[in-house]
Amino acid sequence: MERVTHHGRDTAYRLSDRGGSGPIVCFVHGSGGSKDVWKAQARVSDRFPAVALDLSGHGDSDDVDAAAGPEARGAYADDVVAVAEATGATVLCGSSLGGAVALWVALERDLALDGLVLVGTGAKLAVAEDLLDALATDFERAIALLHEPDRLFHDAPAEYTELSRAGMRDCGRAVTERDFRTCHAFDVRDRLDEVAVPSLAAVGGYDGLTPPWYHDYLAERIDRCERETIEDAAHLAMLERPAAFNAALSTFLGRLPDNS
Repeated sequence: MERVTHHGRDTAYRLSDRGGSGPIVCFVHGSGGSKDVWKAQARVSDRFPAVALDLSGHGDSDDVDAAAGPEARGAYADDVVAVAEATGATVLCGSSLGGAVALWVALERDLALDGLVLVGTGAKLAVAEDLLDALATDFERAIALLHEPDRLFHDAPAEYTELSRAGMRDCGRAVTERDFRTCHAFDVRDRLDEVAVPSLAAVGGYDGLTPPWYHDYLAERIDRCERETIEDAAHLAMLERPAAFNAALSTFLGRLPDNS
């Protein structure tokens, strides 16, 4: 594990490089998660070095004093830019909240990018009121809601769901609620035509949190945006069906201009 200091805090990240000569990819996790959700993506590092970070308050990274919504989104974008600059990453791959942060970096930050991968995410990320209420009043109920069928997982082994539940508990209620409320406030539907890099919108076929049509919307409105469905997976497709996800990711990365 490595760390980069910026804005008065440390952001932790893990770099996997098995000699890959393609662009370096920075992976950004979703709400209540950590860099561990991307462990299987280290397998692509023989072609594309992989960097996975912990956003502020998650995993091994320092927290930040930021209110949910635009303030937290900006702080998370600072984390991503700091790690990308420290590692030379030129492709952002974000899941859910991480996809929103990656989109925000592409729209608002002066970071040279070769590509953008948006996984289980959307241009608007409204969160159901029952989940927001549970996050504020009953964290165990919130965790249970997220692990209902075809939300985070479609048909994953029980050990995956238990690890996911434990990871969310480690992240804690306050940070997880901040994440989801930051998602709830996110809406860049009127700015998608400003995304200036080749993109991939990928989603698990059974994703009930950010359904496939969210990704159709992204692909229709972002110039040069490809669309991919990961079969037999829900929201955490990169974890539930890593081989299929990595194949789709590698195909996209291999078509970027610098790899042609």
